[in-house]
Amino acid sequence: MTELDIQRLTTNDLERLVVLESCQPHPGSRRQLEAALNDEDSCVLGAEVAGELVGHAVVARLPFEAELQAMLVAPAMRRRGLAAALLEAVLEQGRQWRSERILLEVRAGNASAIRLYRRAGFSEDGRRRGYYPPLEDRADANREDAILMSRRP
Repeated sequence: MTELDIQRLTTNDLERLVVLESCQPHPGSRRQLEAALNDEDSCVLGAEVAGELVGHAVVARLPFEAELQAMLVAPAMRRRGLAAALLEAVLEQGRQWRSERILLEVRAGNASAIRLYRRAGFSEDGRRRGYYPPLEDRADANREDAILMSRRP
C-alpha cells in the first residue's frame, strides 16, 4: 500500500470531506459533516494517500464510551487495509479519551465491514430490526437490520 497518513480533520477539510461522502449512496449532508468537525466531543479522522482524502471515520465521545458513527473508504481505494488503519486510529482515540468501550452499528448486509470489525475484536451485542432504509429505491426493497457491536479500546 502507498504511504498512508491518518490525521484529525478540521473545518478546513470540509470541502474534501463533502466530495468523499458523495461517493456513497446515502452521503452525510454538508451540515452533518460540518457539525461533526465543529463538535468538541467528536473527532473526524481522515486517511490520505498522496495528499488525497480517501477515507474518514467519525468517532464521538460519550460519558463512558466512544462511538464509531461513520467510516468510509473511497471505492477505488478499498481492499488495501485503509479501513483497518482507520479503525485502529479510532481505537487509539478511544484510549486517549479513556473510554471503557468502543461502540458501533453496521448494516447486517455489509459483510466486509462485519468481517473487519470481528477481526479487530468487536463482538455482536444485539440488533435493531429494520433500522436502516433500503439502499435501493425499489418498492420491494426491505429495511435492513443494524448489528450493534463493541469492544474495549
